[in-house]
Amino acid sequence: MLPPLHRRSALHPPTGSGGSRLGPCAKSAAIFAAALGVLCARAGAEEMVAVSSKVSPGYVRKTLADGSLAPRYYVFGKGDTMIGAMADPTIDNVAFMDVARALARGLVKNQYIPAPNPGSVDELILVNWGTTRPIDKPSESHGYRQAQRSMAMQDDAAQQLKTATSNTDKIAAEQKMDDANNQLALSLDEVEDEDVKRENANMKTATILGYDSWWIATASAMDGSPLGRRKQDMMSELEEERYYVVLTAYDYRLLTAKKKSKLLWEARFSIREVSNQFDTGLPKMISVAADFFGRDSKGLNHVDMPEGKVEIGPVKSLGPVPGLGSK
Repeated sequence: MLPPLHRRSALHPPTGSGGSRLGPCAKSAAIFAAALGVLCARAGAEEMVAVSSKVSPGYVRKTLADGSLAPRYYVFGKGDTMIGAMADPTIDNVAFMDVARALARGLVKNQYIPAPNPGSVDELILVNWGTTRPIDKPSESHGYRQAQRSMAMQDDAAQQLKTATSNTDKIAAEQKMDDANNQLALSLDEVEDEDVKRENANMKTATILGYDSWWIATASAMDGSPLGRRKQDMMSELEEERYYVVLTAYDYRLLTAKKKSKLLWEARFSIREVSNQFDTGLPKMISVAADFFGRDSKGLNHVDMPEGKVEIGPVKSLGPVPGLGSK
C-alpha cells in the first residue's frame, strides 16, 4: 500500500482576545473592514509561484568528486487529487503521466533521475495535485448578508422614529428597531461561527499548500500592523482557488523491505487559478519549484512565474513497482 499524503503536526490558529464579545456596532464594523481588506489585497495580486519545501533530519545528498550532486534514482507514485468547485478542463483532463513528464524535467536539475530498473530505486516520490476549494468569502456568507439586511432595517426604523407623528407610529418604529437589533445580534453570532469554520478551512489549506510557516508567524498579528497586513495577504491567497502540486519523497528500500514509511523530503508549490491554466502553467511552476526539490526552503517563498514556453521531454514508466501492493 502506498504511504498516505504526509501531514505535519497540527498548526496553531490565532486565538481571540480573551474571549470577549463585541457589541453589534463594533462587530459590524469589523466585518465590513475585513471584507474590504480581502478585496483590496486581491486587487494587487501578481503571478507568482508559492513554494515551500522541507527535508527530514539526516537527509543529506552525497556529492561526487567534482562537487556535483550524486544521482538519486526514483519512481513516481500517484497520490491524491483534489477537484475544484467548477469544471476546469485545463486540470480535469490532465493525466498522472502528464504531471510526471513535467516533474521529471524539473527533478533532473537536482540529479533526481528516473530509475532504470526496480533494483536501483532510492526514493518513491508520491505526487498529489489539484485545485483548492475555499469556502464562501466573508462578503458572500449567509451571516454577512443577513447582517447587511438587519442594518438596513435599523436605518429604516431610525428614519421612521424621526418622522413619527403619532404614538402609534412611534411604537411601531420602536418595535421595528427592536426586531432589527435582535436580528443583527443573531446574524453577527452566525458570522462568528462562520469565521471559525473559515479559520479551520484556511488552516487546512495552509497545510496542503505549505503556508504553515506564514500562518504561525502571523498568528498573533494585530489588524493594521505590518504583520497584520502580511496576515491579510496570506488569507487572500488561501481564500482563492489555487492550483497546487505536492511531492512527498519516501525511502523506497525501507518501504519495500520493511513496509515502513520514512519521509525524506517534501515540496509544495502553487499558483492562483484566476488568469492561469494548470496544463500550461505546470511546467512554469515546476521550473521555479525545482530549485527547492530535496532542499529546505526555510519557509514559504514567493517567486515570479517565468514567461514563455517550457518544453517537456519524454518520461519512461517502469510499470508496476514490486513491493507496493496491498498488505
